[in-house]
Amino acid sequence: MLATEPLWQRMLILAPALVIGIGLISAVMILLGRAFVYSARESGHKRLIYAGLAALAVLIVFMTYLGVELPREGG
Repeated sequence: MLATEPLWQRMLILAPALVIGIGLISAVMILLGRAFVYSARESGHKRLIYAGLAALAVLIVFMTYLGVELPREGG
């Protein structure tokens, strides 16, 4: 039955769920970001934290460049 409905009708039905979901994810990211910034400011090892973040970003970019993919679950 769902396959017979036009695409715009399905999008209209899913729009509230998408808006709420995106809002919740954004709120969690903002809260986690603020908590990290507060922790980094209060820490005595600011340079070490920022160096670790930079190293992690470089590692992610490098692994993406190499084409490394995470294994997928399931069979």
